Amino acid sequence: MQNISSVKNLIKKTLSNKTFVFAFLSSLASVIIVLLIGIGIIWHYRANVFGFFAKEYVKEAQEPINNSNPKTEAEKIIERQSVFSQESFVVDAVKKASSAVVSIIISKDVPKYESYIDPNQQQYDPFGGMFPGMPNMFFSVPQYRQNGTEKKQIGSGSGFLVSPDGLIVTNKHVVDQKDVEYTVITNDGKKHTAKVLARDPILDVALVKIDGSNYSYLNLGNSDTLQVGQSAIAIGNALGEFRNTVSVGVISGLARSITAGDMTGGNVETLDKVIQTDAAINPGNSGGPLLNLSGLVVGVNVAVAQGSQSVGFALPINSIKSVIDSVKTSGKIVRPYLGLRYVTIDADMKNKNNLSVDYGVLVKQGATASDLAVIPGSPADKAGIVENDIILEIDGVKLNEDNSLASIIRGKSIGSTVNLKILHKGVEKTVPVVIEVAKDN
Repeated sequence: MQNISSVKNLIKKTLSNKTFVFAFLSSLASVIIVLLIGIGIIWHYRANVFGFFAKEYVKEAQEPINNSNPKTEAEKIIERQSVFSQESFVVDAVKKASSAVVSIIISKDVPKYESYIDPNQQQYDPFGGMFPGMPNMFFSVPQYRQNGTEKKQIGSGSGFLVSPDGLIVTNKHVVDQKDVEYTVITNDGKKHTAKVLARDPILDVALVKIDGSNYSYLNLGNSDTLQVGQSAIAIGNALGEFRNTVSVGVISGLARSITAGDMTGGNVETLDKVIQTDAAINPGNSGGPLLNLSGLVVGVNVAVAQGSQSVGFALPINSIKSVIDSVKTSGKIVRPYLGLRYVTIDADMKNKNNLSVDYGVLVKQGATASDLAVIPGSPADKAGIVENDIILEIDGVKLNEDNSLASIIRGKSIGSTVNLKILHKGVEKTVPVVIEVAKDN
């Protein structure tokens, strides 16, 4: 009884303390407010909460029935969200890039002909005199003569701006003619007379310039970080008719080596370490950008495999950055080169030609008689390299499918000396060669 009395006295004493009562009521009020806020938040997002638990319930209910069941509703929703996100990235990338993609039109003065009737021409009877006496049975054959010239479009391609002052990247084969006029059509439909500043003698790339300022231009990405399966966007002047055509695909392969040429079979060249993509690259798309989902340029569209579908190729942008910087600083492309033509040796070529090695490159004349195996006055010529020599190594690096001659030489400095191990008439020897600046062709 005494203990109970003590407790009652303690309670009375505590409750008579106004400070304690105030603190207790304040704490109780705070707890109630927090609970009300929590209930309000749950009520506001009640649809989301209900949807979440409903999906979990459906998922748990379906699993015992069929463990290999099709995609659940939750997975379908996630998949649709992923597709929507990719589409949003593509649309945003295209919006950012389109204003910097241009069409390049090639025009030339061609003869203009007119027909006329020569009054001194002997008249012709198409019936061979079968109807004598019949009037107006004789005809004059029209003749044709040149009456001046007219400007006609003879080709087209694509390109993209890389600086606000009108510097444009395109393919060399788009602007390889020197007796023609080039016109750039920007995304706003305006036409600009273009001047070719430089053509790369090694890569299929060229730099073109138009007058003006404050142009939209593209930022360059990093092609070394590309992965197979990554999304890719190609933009260009498809078929020379449909400007800023967009196609979407993936990176299908990396570090490919291809032999590219024009429709006539001429101007054949070997391109190594190119990007393969299934984004449609149509005739006329050459020189246009290959973009990632961030809208950064990762490649320059260069070729398409004839007779196939969804097999296109692009030059990696990292191999072109030095070209752009070189033109910006010096107005020309500074490239190291040897000055020779060659074909790559592999096991098949060794067997067919009875060669002693299955690697390296064979110094060989090009497609025509004017495409000499060794360029006169070139570093290779000065070093004594001749046609049918086989270059096996450069500075100890064996030439094979992983290490091409072109890629190794591109990494050398102007004026440096490289040591070539060559096979000359069956005898191995090492030849020093001083690298020189390649001429713009």
